[in-house]
Amino acid sequence: MSENDMDTAKLLRECEAGIKMGIASLDDVMSKADSYDLEQKLKDSKREHEELRAAAEEQLCELSDKGKNPNPMARMMSHMKTKAVTAADKSDRAVARLITQGCDMGIASLNKYMDKYPAADSESRGLTCRVIAAEERLITDLKKYL
Repeated sequence: MSENDMDTAKLLRECEAGIKMGIASLDDVMSKADSYDLEQKLKDSKREHEELRAAAEEQLCELSDKGKNPNPMARMMSHMKTKAVTAADKSDRAVARLITQGCDMGIASLNKYMDKYPAADSESRGLTCRVIAAEERLITDLKKYL
């Protein structure tokens, strides 16, 4: 496997794991939304993330790579934080804050991996940029709830 293919696979694995983490986080909070509008924004974002996950899986399949799941410890900690925060504060503000924080972490992580795997091909880098853009749009959409 060439350096380009290795970096491409590594970037796609991290991208896919981040997308899966985002979907799981959206699932965790969706039922906690008070307003219909917020719930719809979360559902729309989940649909977009599922489309991005499918694109990542397709690119990984082309490389004969099985992908990567989110770190189980990170996933558990995120789930526990969501439960604790929403138990103490059942507002749309709390939901928006949790998702915004997750988006910020996801964006930082994906930017780090873009730098770490510079030989990744343009298709995988483009997908990663689409994920970052989706996260940034979600942050913008949630600002009115903060």
